[in-house]
Amino acid sequence: MMKKNIKPIKRISFREEVYQTLKRAIVHLELKPGQRLHDQVLAEQFGISRTPVREALKRLEDEGLVEAVPGSATRVAPLNPEEAKHAFPVTAALHALAVRISIPFITETNIRELENHNKSLEIALEKGDIIEAIESDEAFHRVFLNASKNPEIIRALERIASKIYRLEMSQFSSISSSQSVEQHVRIIEACKQGNAETAARLAEENWLSLGERLAGHQEKE
Repeated sequence: MMKKNIKPIKRISFREEVYQTLKRAIVHLELKPGQRLHDQVLAEQFGISRTPVREALKRLEDEGLVEAVPGSATRVAPLNPEEAKHAFPVTAALHALAVRISIPFITETNIRELENHNKSLEIALEKGDIIEAIESDEAFHRVFLNASKNPEIIRALERIASKIYRLEMSQFSSISSSQSVEQHVRIIEACKQGNAETAARLAEENWLSLGERLAGHQEKE
């Protein structure tokens, strides 16, 4: 057997697995805002020790998805529309930057991926499938993030994206529309033309308009 063909097998750590599982449950509102999280109970459910659970909860706390209440158990952080409101301009700017950087590297395969994800988003909106819609939208924008080849943009977005997705999830029935699908079509067209500035501007507008719809819904409440 040739050694050069032998590569280390990557195995996700318990801490990372717990983190990803809990984060997904929090963002999808399977774990409700204010719900208590007991590390011992979670450890038993995962079938592991408490250490990786505590490490995952600390990471989620750093991201603002979990909070430790003095004299009480750790709990899922309440929804904070004001916090998400502040996150939208930052998110929009970072996604616009990713699009601007990625345009020279966008391939025909990437274009097809964008079109497929946008079609999936359209179908999910028609079905009223909240999770599929948000995941399709995320997949659409991730094409640009990957093509930009800039891990710092991805890291920065990971810290704030969950707050936006959780708020969007809670208000999906009130704010969902075909607007994002139409905006995506224009972004794709700009990509085909190789127009980085137009594509970046449209991507920023796409995120800011979602923020405006969420803000408008909050004002009505």
